[in-house]
Amino acid sequence: MTLPAPYPPLVSGGEGLDRYPGDASALAARMAAVYGVPAEQVLPLRGLTHALELAWRLAARDGGSVEAPKAEPYDSLAAIYPAKGETAPEKSIVVIRALGSPEAVAEMAVRVAPALLVVDEGLIEFSDSVSAVTVVADQPNLIVLRSLSLAYGLAGARVGAAIAQAPTLARLASVLEPYALPEPLLRLAMQALDPSRMIETAERIASVRRERERIVRELGRQMPVEQGVGPIIMARPEEPAAALAGLKAYGVEADLSGERLRLPISIKSEVNDRLLAAFGLTPAKRRPSRIGQAVRDTKETRIVCAVDLDAPGPVKIETGVGFFDHMLEQIAAHGGFSLRLQCEGDLHTDPHHTIEDSAIALGQALKQALGERKGIARYGFVLPMDEANATVSIDLSGRPYPLFEGAFETPFIGDYRTDLTAHVFRSLAEAMGAAVHIKVTGQDDHHKTEAVYKAFGRALRQAIRVEGDAVPSTKGVL
Repeated sequence: MTLPAPYPPLVSGGEGLDRYPGDASALAARMAAVYGVPAEQVLPLRGLTHALELAWRLAARDGGSVEAPKAEPYDSLAAIYPAKGETAPEKSIVVIRALGSPEAVAEMAVRVAPALLVVDEGLIEFSDSVSAVTVVADQPNLIVLRSLSLAYGLAGARVGAAIAQAPTLARLASVLEPYALPEPLLRLAMQALDPSRMIETAERIASVRRERERIVRELGRQMPVEQGVGPIIMARPEEPAAALAGLKAYGVEADLSGERLRLPISIKSEVNDRLLAAFGLTPAKRRPSRIGQAVRDTKETRIVCAVDLDAPGPVKIETGVGFFDHMLEQIAAHGGFSLRLQCEGDLHTDPHHTIEDSAIALGQALKQALGERKGIARYGFVLPMDEANATVSIDLSGRPYPLFEGAFETPFIGDYRTDLTAHVFRSLAEAMGAAVHIKVTGQDDHHKTEAVYKAFGRALRQAIRVEGDAVPSTKGVL
């Protein structure tokens, strides 16, 4: 059946779901760009477990066998597709977890040939290992499996890929069911892998790795701990069952693997602190970081912006408008906070949408990071730059009110339209909920523009500074 349903579904965002899924060629191309291989070597699938199941299906169809580690999900698949005795090597499949180096994988592929070698790289993004995809072109019996579940936050969506030479992929696809990848999963995967998400995804993975190292260090003082890879560590408490119950009391999900505990690592330090507290390890008290994030997708732009008002870095900005990137860097550097912003916009038309929507996304992220605005200084400043002078006054009142006084004679600085400067700060004021009054004078439009952005950063630095615990208002709320 390939005809569409007689009407669209009664669900929000269900446009186009009345039709059966098309091919996954666009997703294959995007995955290929991310993984650094040709598109014909990528087969998008319904998660890494689905890819593994295809290996068992292939062996079952051909009367072959699968050799895999004694662990999940391999054990469950082996129970569904039991081996049928001795088989010829060309009908056998060997499944392994990543060995740590492409050279080791290549050696094993040669050793097990003509059997297929399937490498599970579901957690490789969280390690320093180089992916085995780098040797796929030289190994016709090698299949590398990748997943979007943990590194891209799509565990519930189930999207992954098999990477191999085209004839090997064709063999695997011969046991693939029709319409294997539903349209909603295709859409989610394309969004998660969009170039605008790459900076923030990389920082999220790095944050989890830092937290993993911290928890291993702290917990290792009390019991044997294996760091491993991914957002999980393995610990050996003296009484695993009692430890599991204690973790549950602190709202931490964990499970037993033999005599070891599989402990989750969150990107949020306060969640990981609860894990330590469950073992009687009390971390030093600290104010939670003021973190904000905005995801803004329109017909013209796709943007991810993240800020941490209590960290000086990293600052990574890619909008495609070089001078605007430099100006946003000025805001973050002089504001003293971490800013990551990536935008894929319709620059072939005009930089207007990119600049406007990036300012809105930054304002939204700042608003989220400020939260209830407890303890902030609230107000903020004047900054000269050679002959130019910029005055920026900020009130983080929660009430937007933009005011801009100044004019520019030069229409463009690089690809940046100077007439959009006032628009940028109006968008910021409205999105973050602040009164922002700006006045700039001078002769050089470059100096004037840069002075405004720098002054805004310094004013913001002063206004977001934590001075206590109270909301800075006689009303008791902002």
